[in-house]
Amino acid sequence: MGLALFLLLGSAKPISFLADPNIIIIKEIKIEILGNSTVGKYKCNCPHTFRDTIFLNSTTKNNLKSEIATANFDCGNRIMNKDLKSTIKVTEFPKSTVTITNIKRSGTDYKCSLNLKITDKTLSYSNLALKNSKESLTGVVNVKFSDLELEPPTKMGGVIKVKNEFVIHFVLYKT
Repeated sequence: MGLALFLLLGSAKPISFLADPNIIIIKEIKIEILGNSTVGKYKCNCPHTFRDTIFLNSTTKNNLKSEIATANFDCGNRIMNKDLKSTIKVTEFPKSTVTITNIKRSGTDYKCSLNLKITDKTLSYSNLALKNSKESLTGVVNVKFSDLELEPPTKMGGVIKVKNEFVIHFVLYKT
């Protein structure tokens, strides 16, 4: 009996724990807003714990959707935090929505469609490049405050002005 069990188990194939290349597990989204003003550059961050799975080549679940609390953006100092939150109307619009759909391979990277809902405006991008690394998928979109029907912040009677153009850099961290 013991010999039969040994022969049976001895011929069994080992279980493979290799990752499926058609599945990407996301553990966190980080949004950065990068821009310039008349006094220099600024950077505001909003890390957001978020767990979801992307199934490539699938019609059932090839998207991500996450609501992000706009009050969580941090620009590194109290005055800039207040200005950003005032500009994007945090009290009126406490959440922004990031929706990524139609994720497809493009060489070693990916392409996707992206919808960003900020305030009551939705910005849509198709065929957006997602740079693939071992740790993350990274994308960049160029935006203008005027695209969102918002006025860039100013201070000191207009002496300090934030430029209309800014960049939204987002990172989808993999597990």
